[in-house]
Amino acid sequence: MASNEKYQLGELVRIRVGVPPTHFRTPEYIQGKQGKIATLWGAFPNPESLAYGGNGLPAQPLYQVEFPQTDLWQDYKGPASDMLLIDVYENWLEKI
Repeated sequence: MASNEKYQLGELVRIRVGVPPTHFRTPEYIQGKQGKIATLWGAFPNPESLAYGGNGLPAQPLYQVEFPQTDLWQDYKGPASDMLLIDVYENWLEKI
């Protein structure tokens, strides 16, 4: 793990809740939910800054976070083992 990444593979995180007045790239249906870090993709320019002509700095680590489908959708009828994998930037993650 590089020194600028807060989270490790397998670590449980919560997606922060917020609807900033600017462009944001984190779906509301995962906000407030708990997931597990599945992959670290590296650091990339922050898309929330880039969307408004910013330089995207500082770069944000991007993680793939895994959520059980049954935790996201109240009436989910599929197998309990079904997972959603979604990419989330570090600035949207909170330690549990």
